[in-house]
Amino acid sequence: MKPNTNKTNVMRLLDQAHITYETITYEYDENNLSGLLAAKKCGMDPDTMFKTLVTRGEKRGIIVFCIPVNEELDLKKCAVAAGDKRIEMTQMKELLGLTGYIRGGCSPIGMKKDYPVYIEETALLFDKIAVSAGARGVQVKLSPEDLIRYVKAVPCEIVK
Repeated sequence: MKPNTNKTNVMRLLDQAHITYETITYEYDENNLSGLLAAKKCGMDPDTMFKTLVTRGEKRGIIVFCIPVNEELDLKKCAVAAGDKRIEMTQMKELLGLTGYIRGGCSPIGMKKDYPVYIEETALLFDKIAVSAGARGVQVKLSPEDLIRYVKAVPCEIVK
């Protein structure tokens, strides 16, 4: 199956904001949505490809976290960073309704609502990072500063 190379909503929003990005497409595997596999297929360092994870805070509600595909979210660090008592992952079946995206294609850009976004601070070590373009098999590569500014993300330490 050939990935969709048409403009996604993420790309249209970045174009409207005059943010420079590069599009990277790859063949995705329905049976293996691993971010590490995606990074390998894109020829990228896994430290520079970020996955978007949607959580629910006890007090603050939906909170979005972006971390490198080779890392694991530390929910205790996330709770501290977000100023919440406890945070848990949302159910996969909730993802589309909350964000407008499906698993494997969730992007911090262009979600249905402006949720608080936190990004692993190591993103700032790189000239460019990649996040989902809002569809499986498509990534946008852009400067972490542009992404942080656009989604109003807070850089912090949130991985194990």
